[in-house]
Amino acid sequence: MTTIINGSSPSITFSDGSAQTSATRPFLNRIINGAMVIDQRNAGASVTPTANAYTLDRWQATLTQASKFSFQQDASAVTPPTGFNDYLGITSTSAYSVVSSDVFTIRQSIEGFNTSDLDFGKSTAKTITLSFWVRSSLTGTFGGALKNSAADRSYPFTYTINSANTWEQKSITIAGDTTGTWLVTNGIGLIVSFGLGVGSTFNGTAGAWAAGNFNSATGATSVVGTNGATFYLTGVQLEVGSTATSFDYRPYGTELALAQRYYYKVKASGNSYSNLGTGYNTATTTANIMVFFPVTLRIRPTALETSGTAGDYAIAHTNTATTCSVVPTYSAPTNEFQSLTIFTVSSGLTAGQGSRGCSELNNANAYLAWSAEL
Repeated sequence: MTTIINGSSPSITFSDGSAQTSATRPFLNRIINGAMVIDQRNAGASVTPTANAYTLDRWQATLTQASKFSFQQDASAVTPPTGFNDYLGITSTSAYSVVSSDVFTIRQSIEGFNTSDLDFGKSTAKTITLSFWVRSSLTGTFGGALKNSAADRSYPFTYTINSANTWEQKSITIAGDTTGTWLVTNGIGLIVSFGLGVGSTFNGTAGAWAAGNFNSATGATSVVGTNGATFYLTGVQLEVGSTATSFDYRPYGTELALAQRYYYKVKASGNSYSNLGTGYNTATTTANIMVFFPVTLRIRPTALETSGTAGDYAIAHTNTATTCSVVPTYSAPTNEFQSLTIFTVSSGLTAGQGSRGCSELNNANAYLAWSAEL
């Protein structure tokens, strides 16, 4: 029996006229961690940011005033919508009145390589649809926006939350922008923002592309304006087409690898001396410890994140371990797939011998992390 691959839709048509729907199109959803399942940085802990900070993987909280809200994976342990296990939770910590220059958002910057086929900036720009599940203690009109890397082309949008403390699914269909500059490199291709309270300078008229830097829509509800207000988000999907389709569930390992292109954290388990990397002693007090990233990072990382306490780390050598005297430091960036870290102790190493950079005995605080975020 012969088959015909139907290129206009994800299906296979057989010679007898019957059809079989194919598997989901690869990388249908351009959002990474849209189901909010990965939280490398905070492991479910609540954080009250004092400056722009990453929440769950790939999701950044932007703020112009410190400590106006907290974020947490699965905050308050409400039941997620059917088909989801996790969500990003925002809770306002005061009743703050935004001024014209204020911007409070949750956003994701999508790499240009992952949006290049959208053809934004060309006459062939494709229509896209943003869909998501949202829940808030507030009701009314809420806002958000899409914009380019230069922040000179924006599409403010609105949606309505009808019932308080109830999960509702929303979708916004957006005709592609035929003007402006849209990166198709490893820079920012497209930014998707959800407003939590945005001042008039950075609000625009909903429903049309505009020349300007807009993060939300005029008249949208301010979450930070009500003390204790909540805003929960999950199932975020951005796809080509004028209709929202079912959420593009990817295997957890695939989603984790996609997230690790932008941030990678290796953490001690707290059992014995947890290995963080391997290498060799360069002197009696130092060792070069190499960590190989599980995926190629977007760019060479420029800094090393650590727990900040020297006593969290150790060098294991010749069947013993010595506590570090200083926090591990970052050597010059090697490349996008490995990193050299310097571990230091007071004495006792033999130059040229192999060693392991690890956590101190039964210490779960030690970690090494590298960021290649957009």
